Amino acid sequence: MNSLGGSEFEPATTYLNTSTCGLLPRRAVEAVQALAAENGTGAGDGGGSFDSVDAARASFARLVGVPAGRVAVGGSVAVHVGLIAASVPPGSEVLMAEGEFSSVVTPFAVRGDLKPRYVPLESLAGEVRPETALVAVSAVQSGDGRIADLPAVRAAAAAHGARTLLDCTQAAGWLPVDAGAYDYTVTGGYKFLVSPRGTSFLTVTEEAQESLVPIHAGWVSGESIWASTYGPVEQLAHSARRFDEPTAFLAYHGAEQSLAVLEEVGVERIHTHVTALADRFRAGLASLGHEPVAAPGSTVVAVPGLGDLHPRLVAAGVKVAVRAGNLRAAFHLYNSTADVDRALDVLAG
Repeated sequence: MNSLGGSEFEPATTYLNTSTCGLLPRRAVEAVQALAAENGTGAGDGGGSFDSVDAARASFARLVGVPAGRVAVGGSVAVHVGLIAASVPPGSEVLMAEGEFSSVVTPFAVRGDLKPRYVPLESLAGEVRPETALVAVSAVQSGDGRIADLPAVRAAAAAHGARTLLDCTQAAGWLPVDAGAYDYTVTGGYKFLVSPRGTSFLTVTEEAQESLVPIHAGWVSGESIWASTYGPVEQLAHSARRFDEPTAFLAYHGAEQSLAVLEEVGVERIHTHVTALADRFRAGLASLGHEPVAAPGSTVVAVPGLGDLHPRLVAAGVKVAVRAGNLRAAFHLYNSTADVDRALDVLAG
């Protein structure tokens, strides 16, 4: 099975580490370099183009199935979650999975006046109760690739009147996501969205938007940006753009191109490709006597007890990671069956 990346990607290694950081497509690299050259010589008329930011916003919106007006852009998941955490009423219970990624849980934990509660991922839906104000969970767990039972979580939250926050950082770009089914979603752009670091996306339903206080609002959050540059912003954007963070233009010039590549290939096609590769890897691991964490349908494969083999893989030019005690591999559109077989050969010694 050949890669789907074509000439856009040029991995110099057997790169199975997208859960840590995705590869940038050629056109994204060129866009960043072009803007950097302009900024270095004064050839442009400023730091970058809001048109590129809005193109990235619209592209992401299409990838996750929401209108562009429901998407805010920023620089990190932690800041988006911090915005949501700051708006949760004191004394509220926030339900989260044990071992959840730090950026999802810490903004709630540091408040001091909330009631964070952690339960096993597989029990999350069953643990929602009337006093639960918010359920926060990753679609795909960073440490081991397990996929949450999202329909059950949504149903339980709706039954008890709780809001939902979904972190799509390990999902968007390969797993079909319906962001509009959640009150909030947050997504880091530098993994499966193959965008530069410094890109992230927040989606907010129209109803949930009214519950958030735009605590970091600046001039880019105004309904009319260029009429909002001095003094307090008189009118915030009517859309989710009111939650935009000041823009890292270099990152978003690249993201515009990266997300266009994903749209051209198609998430459904990527999903079919990467899950087949992950299944091949799991089968090969089993033949070698190794048992991955059970994560059916996930492109992320984690194997307990193999962390000590990480240096061997790196020395052989196979890029993977060690997370939560697991050797972790993750497949994306630029991977092929040759990559799977190369990793298995190295693990077999």
